[in-house]
Amino acid sequence: MGIKITGTGSYIPSNVEINKNFHQHEFLNTDGSIINHSNETIVEKFKNITGIVERRYANHEFNTSDLAFFAAEKAIKDAKINPEEIDYIIFAHVFGDVKHNTIQSDIIPCLAARVKNKLKINNPKCVAYDILFGCPGWIEGVIQAQAFIKAGMAKKCLVIGAETLSRVVDKHDRDTMIYSDGAGAAIVEEVENEASGIISHESASYTHDEAYFLYFGQSNNTNLDPDTKYIKMHGKKIYQFALNHVADAMKSCLDKSGIDILDVKKILIHQANEKMDEAIVKRFYSLYQKEAPENVMPMSIYKLGNSSVATVPTLFDLILKDEIENHEIKKGDIIIFASVGAGMHINSIVYRY
Repeated sequence: MGIKITGTGSYIPSNVEINKNFHQHEFLNTDGSIINHSNETIVEKFKNITGIVERRYANHEFNTSDLAFFAAEKAIKDAKINPEEIDYIIFAHVFGDVKHNTIQSDIIPCLAARVKNKLKINNPKCVAYDILFGCPGWIEGVIQAQAFIKAGMAKKCLVIGAETLSRVVDKHDRDTMIYSDGAGAAIVEEVENEASGIISHESASYTHDEAYFLYFGQSNNTNLDPDTKYIKMHGKKIYQFALNHVADAMKSCLDKSGIDILDVKKILIHQANEKMDEAIVKRFYSLYQKEAPENVMPMSIYKLGNSSVATVPTLFDLILKDEIENHEIKKGDIIIFASVGAGMHINSIVYRY
């Protein structure tokens, strides 16, 4: 038996927001004071750190659950299954459905139920629920799907990661430039006589000192309503946390799998920050006294930005569809999925394609 991903799908919004568009923003420090640099300098420094050149924003008429539905349809078609056979729909997100030009989250009914409704699934035994686990939510959803299948509670699960972060950003905060929108989905199912699939996994939550590294806070523009909250982060703390803990989780996961690090073909890591991801992978290999091989870490952040829980499933789907230049995944390849995000949560999966 193997528990594997049999179909993938993604939805990449068509609206491209290039870095130059931020030259007209009024960026402010957290205390509301003026930043003593031109916007051109701020944007260029941002690009050098994060690697982001452009990002995608959803059409105004689409919400997070719409993007998820588009990705889910593709995953179901790719897996060649009847949607009525799906036992669980696990939807990872952070902010729910946030309509354009609002900041209020709508999560009733849950987004998984909305996707089930849009898919027109009649089967009441298809259980639809949401998971709030920050950026690692999709990977955690895959881990949960595996658990349901191992327990005999399910045979086929639809796991979705989707977000519209562009609607919860503070336009006066430089971190605004990081965030984007998107959706990725996968069918996870039990397959007989297969050696491929999930080999091992690792998850952890650090909340003693780290719980509020990402949080909802007021705008940097102190003239705005203080009761209106936006996504905020302590970037330096997150960077150090990720560097110290994500590589360790990846090592623990790989060690449990029994796979040699030299057999790892690709590392699909949450697209948060190019420099941070490079540092994590470098440290991961250093734990085995190895150097990271070239081309082991595909990146999509330079064009798609950070779409939170959607980055890993989107990246995986784009590679499988030959849409990431100079990267491919072949049958038998060993892949590591890894992520870090609000909570602070981290997780990893070792997977044989």
